[in-house]
Amino acid sequence: MNITLDLIVFAVLALFIVANSILAVTTKRILRAATYLLFVLFGTAGIYFQLNYSFLGAVQLLIYAGGITVLYVFSILLTSSEGDQAEKLKKGKFFAGLIATLAALGICLFVMLKHKFLGQVFEHGELPVKEIGHTLMSMDKYGYVLPFEVISVLLLACIIGGIMIARKR
Repeated sequence: MNITLDLIVFAVLALFIVANSILAVTTKRILRAATYLLFVLFGTAGIYFQLNYSFLGAVQLLIYAGGITVLYVFSILLTSSEGDQAEKLKKGKFFAGLIATLAALGICLFVMLKHKFLGQVFEHGELPVKEIGHTLMSMDKYGYVLPFEVISVLLLACIIGGIMIARKR
């Protein structure tokens, strides 16, 4: 196995994502957790760019790393008092989470070891942006207009809920 620059960059990005994911779920401060989530989303965008999926990488940066993280931070600042910390995790919940994590890891390893992966069929690159746009906005069987609208209504409800909670104070 040749160690290439692509492999080194992927390994660094993967370690960055894993480390920030662990920090996001183990920190006691909710604002730090949102910041670590932002770093995870940046790392995911880096992997998209490495695969030459520039459109997906840009969407990841603009929508998830930019918009959703800002929405999280505003909702945290609107609904929590300054210095809020997560409550202490009980031992039962910790062991349940640990068992679930180990079970998921075991399932992933089982699937990876039992599955016969094909050779290099994957080609770097992406579809033209015009074709992606038509697919996203089509109302055909594989179109994404309805899920897009459902998510936008859900985010609007979250924003209104955060404002209503903040107004009660």
